[in-house]
Amino acid sequence: MSEAAMVTPVRSHALLLVAYVLLVAGLGWLSVEAPPHVIPIWVIPVLACAGVPTLMGCRRYPRYSFAAALVITLVSCAIGTLAEAFIVLSMLYLAGARRSARAAWLAFATVVVVGVLGAFILARRLATGPSLWGTVVSTTDRDLLLDWGNNYVIISVTALVVTLMGINIGHRRRHVAALVQWAQQAERERDQQALITSAEERERIAREMHDVIAHSLAVMIAMADGAHATAVHRPEVAKQAMGRVADVGRRTLDEVRRLLGSVQGEPPPDASRLQALSEEFAQAGLPVHLTVVGDPPQDGVLGLTIYRIVQESLTNVLRHAHDPHGATVDITWTEEMVEITVEDDSAPVATQGHPGRGLLGIRERVALYDGHVTTGPRPEGGWRVHARLHTQNIH
Repeated sequence: MSEAAMVTPVRSHALLLVAYVLLVAGLGWLSVEAPPHVIPIWVIPVLACAGVPTLMGCRRYPRYSFAAALVITLVSCAIGTLAEAFIVLSMLYLAGARRSARAAWLAFATVVVVGVLGAFILARRLATGPSLWGTVVSTTDRDLLLDWGNNYVIISVTALVVTLMGINIGHRRRHVAALVQWAQQAERERDQQALITSAEERERIAREMHDVIAHSLAVMIAMADGAHATAVHRPEVAKQAMGRVADVGRRTLDEVRRLLGSVQGEPPPDASRLQALSEEFAQAGLPVHLTVVGDPPQDGVLGLTIYRIVQESLTNVLRHAHDPHGATVDITWTEEMVEITVEDDSAPVATQGHPGRGLLGIRERVALYDGHVTTGPRPEGGWRVHARLHTQNIH
């Protein structure tokens, strides 16, 4: 428990202790001011010395302190000032306010049972002495049963009122504490969700950056190699190739800016740019035959997913394939799904032991649409990527 949470209970117990001491002093003064109808003076400080630690210990040892308070109160009913009844009432209140309604009602039931004996002791005292608060003991015969009944009703009603007060205060405090705890939990969950969202966004940006930069670098390297090979004998061709390298670099820079800050509000690439993507790879030395069957839905996220899958697949061909002569991209749109197949005719290659970041990115994108992807070498040579995305919920 924090220091702030402990201030109120400690302060309330201190106030109860001060009130008890003042009550002992006041009732003790009433009891000794009019001799000879007084109680033994030594009883007052003895009961007070027992009552103070009992009240102080109710926070740490509530059950033992409550039992001790009942015993001290019975003794006070017989020969004391009844100030110790304040301890019992205080514990009834604290049981409801600080613990639980169940604990308060159990304490109330105990007081009601013990109150039978306390009411009888008071009835006997009023009839035979010693006097209470300096009053004169009646010399006439009293109805012991009537006095017992009156005393018991007073004890039970007083205990009931205090118990209800404690339960009511405790219920409000527990309700407020639950609301505060709920608000704190909601704040923690909001912060955690913000962290998760931020991490997902960073991962998305990292994946997009990988797709963009890996593709562009592969294209630029291929073009630069071609320019280097033709620089001596065909300088005009080399010059054109270097111009295309600059164009690819500028487009890459624009895409990076768009990813990091949505510069100029330009939309991300989608399926409508697949033909331009094919031409870009063709300029890099990888002829691409693109076939699209069906009408793609007007969904930007799906279009971006298709674009990135094709881009990453062709980039892998450009980077890893041995002497590729070309690649084919077949995309089939239906009402329920879209199928993407990317194949190249390079020399046979061995199966990769561990998929790279690009293939992992493709799988993650396909998984968002409850689809699946298969990758691997073709029997006749080259590499094949086949992805199927379910789109029945897109339309």
